[in-house]
Amino acid sequence: MSKWLSAEWFDETRALAADQPERPGLSARLQYEITGGPDGDISYYWVLEDGRLRDSALGAVDDPDVTLTLVWDDAVAVQRGDLDPNVAFMQGRMKVSGSMGVMMALLPATNTPEYQGLRRRIAAVTEF
Repeated sequence: MSKWLSAEWFDETRALAADQPERPGLSARLQYEITGGPDGDISYYWVLEDGRLRDSALGAVDDPDVTLTLVWDDAVAVQRGDLDPNVAFMQGRMKVSGSMGVMMALLPATNTPEYQGLRRRIAAVTEF
């Protein structure tokens, strides 16, 4: 098991995501801001190209399309699958800045069987 948001966790999640189907046009540079964590605030990013995770790491990505901000407990709940990202967004628990068009294109992908399976596989190898 890898500790959530460790370098090993990012490596493992990219490997697990390698089999995700191509989704032409579903590309985005996502910046995540997690506030109120046990060790303070954390920034990390994901770069998606045609539905596939191409890069991810701690820190900031240049020119993010969307920035998602969550408090620690909600971020953990989303990662574990206890809080649907669509619900978090609709309830205002996930703050979004940047391109709402990109965000609205990404949200439906979180309900696909492939994404749900990946989320479960990642949660199963993650230590929170």
